[in-house]
Amino acid sequence: MDVAYMPHSNSLPNPLRSSTHRPLSVLYKISISVPKTLNNAGSFRFRNLCYASSSDTLVAGKSHEVLSKKEDESGDLKSWMHKNGLPPCKVVLKDKITHDVKLRPIHYIAASEDLQAGDIAFSVPNSLVVTLERVLGNETIAELLTTNKLSELACLALYLMYEKKQGKKSFWYPYIRELDRQRGRGQLAVESPLLWSETELNYLTGSPTKAEVLERAEGIKREYNELDTVWFMAGSLFQQYPYDIPTEAFPFEIFKQAFVAVQSCVVHLQKVSLARRFALVPLGPPLLSYRSNCKAMLTAADSAVQLVLDRPYEAGDPIVVWCGPQPNSKLLINYGFVDEDNPYNRIVVEAALNTDDPQYQEKRMVAQRNGKLSIQNFNVSVGKERDAVYDMLPYLRLGYVSDPSEMQSVISSQGPICPVSPCMERAVLDQLAAYFRTRLSGYPTTLNEDESLLADSNLDPKKRVATRLVRLEKKILSACLQAAVELINQLPDHSVSPCPAPYAPLLK
Repeated sequence: MDVAYMPHSNSLPNPLRSSTHRPLSVLYKISISVPKTLNNAGSFRFRNLCYASSSDTLVAGKSHEVLSKKEDESGDLKSWMHKNGLPPCKVVLKDKITHDVKLRPIHYIAASEDLQAGDIAFSVPNSLVVTLERVLGNETIAELLTTNKLSELACLALYLMYEKKQGKKSFWYPYIRELDRQRGRGQLAVESPLLWSETELNYLTGSPTKAEVLERAEGIKREYNELDTVWFMAGSLFQQYPYDIPTEAFPFEIFKQAFVAVQSCVVHLQKVSLARRFALVPLGPPLLSYRSNCKAMLTAADSAVQLVLDRPYEAGDPIVVWCGPQPNSKLLINYGFVDEDNPYNRIVVEAALNTDDPQYQEKRMVAQRNGKLSIQNFNVSVGKERDAVYDMLPYLRLGYVSDPSEMQSVISSQGPICPVSPCMERAVLDQLAAYFRTRLSGYPTTLNEDESLLADSNLDPKKRVATRLVRLEKKILSACLQAAVELINQLPDHSVSPCPAPYAPLLK
C-alpha cells in the first residue's frame, strides 16, 4: 500500500489533524487490551493498541515480520525526506543484520562516496526536525511545561504517540516507522536496560548502573503521571485530541517504550532556544553511530540541522558522531551500547563525613573551604585511578582527625593539609583498600570469568553488553585497589597498627 504523503509546501503542514478515532498504534507494536473510553458521541467502545494493517503489526503466532519490498520502498525514510525538502546529501541508508534473525535488520547511515574532514554530510531543513517549539506551537508554553512538569523527552514521546495513532495519514509516518524498525536498539542492536526484564537486569549485579536504571524508570513513571496536565495545558494537543486523555489512551508500558525510543535518538542542539534544544532529526541517531572519541556533532545552522565531518570516510563506511562526555553507564542506559575505548568512562566513589562526629561542623567547614562537600563524590576516570586515590586522601584524613587541638590546627591552616601520623595514614589507606575490595566482591563474576564470557560468540547480546560494562568498571576498581596497596607498601613502618577511628568517614 502506498504511503499517503501530505502536500509539500515551504512550511511544514500541521501534522496534528482533527481527532477521528482510529486504531491506536504507538512506537512499538504491542498487543494489549485497554479499558473502554468515551468516543465523540459519548458511547463506549474498545480501543486496540495494534495498528490494523498487516504490514505494520505483529502477525499472531509469529515474530516481527520483515516488510514486503513494496512496503519498504514506499516508506523509505530518505526518499520521503527528499520529497519534503531534504537537499542532495552524501549519505545512504544501509542494513545491519541483528543478532536476532526474527527481527528486521537495523538501518545505519553510511558515506555514499569518499568524503573528507570538513565535508557537510547532510543538512536537514528545520521543516523535517521535530522540536518542542513545533510540537506545542508556542515557545513560551514549551519552556513552561518542561521547566515545571515534564522533560523534553516526555513531551516529544507523547507527541510521537499521537502521531503514530494517525498511522499513514501522519506527515511523520516514514520517520516513526523507522523508529519502529530500530525498536530503541543502539548500534549493537541492544535495547536500553530500561526495557530489560528483571532477570536481564541481574546481568548488571554489582554495578551502580542497575540502581540508576531503576531510578530512571521511576522518573519515567512520574512523568507519565503528569501527561494529562501537559495535554490539557498544551492547546495544540488538547484541541486536536480532546477525547484522547493520554493516560487513558496510552498505557504506561507503551509510554515507557516510546520514551526510550525518543531517548535513543534525541539530539541536544547548542546555541538555540530552550524550546529547540532537544530535537529529533530523521537522519540523526540511532541511524548515526555514536563514538566517544569523535568530534563531529549535529549542529543548528541557519534554517537546518547539519553534520560536518571530523574525519575522512570511504564510500560505504558508517558515519559516526560524538555522543558527549558520557561514561559507559550513561551510554548503556541512553543508547544501549558500551564503548570499550571511551575516554570519559568513570566510576564514582561517594565519601561522607560522619554526622555523629562531635567535630562534624568544624570538619564540614574545612571541607567547604577546600572546595569539598560533607557528602563528596569523587569521579574516578579510566587511566587516572592513581590521581583519584591521591585526591581522596586529604578528605579522608580530615575525617580521621579526632584530637580537638589537632582540629583547631587544621582550622587555622590555609590549606587542606591535616596532621598525618603513621597510624592515621595506615588507617586511611586500609579503609580505601577494603572499600575497593568490597566493591569488587559485589560482582558475581571475576575479570577472568568476564573475559571467558565475552569469548563466547553465542552469548546473549544483552548479557554481552552488560558484561562489557561491568568488566570495564572492575578494571577501574582494580587499578584503584592497586594504587592503595602500593601506597600501603610504601609506608616506612609496617609494624604500625591503624589508628582507631570511631568517626571514620563513610565510603559508598
